[in-house]
Amino acid sequence: MFIEPHLGGRQENERTGWIEVICGCMFSGKTEELIRRLNRAIIARQKVEIFKPVIDKRYDHGKIVSHNENAIRSTPVDFASDILLLAGNCDVVGIDEAQFFDEAIVEVCNTLANTGKRVIVAGLDMDFEGKPFGQMPNLLAVAEFVTKVHAICSRTGELASFSFRLADNDEQVMLGEKGEYEARSRKEFMEGMKKRNHSR
Repeated sequence: MFIEPHLGGRQENERTGWIEVICGCMFSGKTEELIRRLNRAIIARQKVEIFKPVIDKRYDHGKIVSHNENAIRSTPVDFASDILLLAGNCDVVGIDEAQFFDEAIVEVCNTLANTGKRVIVAGLDMDFEGKPFGQMPNLLAVAEFVTKVHAICSRTGELASFSFRLADNDEQVMLGEKGEYEARSRKEFMEGMKKRNHSR
């Protein structure tokens, strides 16, 4: 279980910042864990700013919403650099669906952490083909803390870390919900991909 490091009571220019990354497949609880950490920071009376890519409109335009329908207010932004402009003098920055941001997201997170902020990022580590997704590998490399969460395989009930796309769509970015993706174990994912490729 992840234990949040203490941000400390020093002035902002004296604080040590850091990056936390929460990663995993679809339905693994990434956003749930992000919301939990951000709510704890709010309870601790820290100043929190939360961002998500404007492309993510699945549940609510102005909130981050988990598949379990837990929600927290957020600011949708078009570009990663917008986060620097809007973060202000907060203590904690939350970022959801980081895989959808442009390549500047890594520099943005580093800049925020270098100025003493706690940066909590959630995102898919792999796309529907099981390949590293967007800038997530680079965020994992620079983070002080990495939490990989897992789902339950929809076919076997085993541990799942792959997102299998049910829809016949080869675009890397396709926002999905239940009915469009399944969480699968490695074996079930590989078998599903073989069947998909064989049918084409």
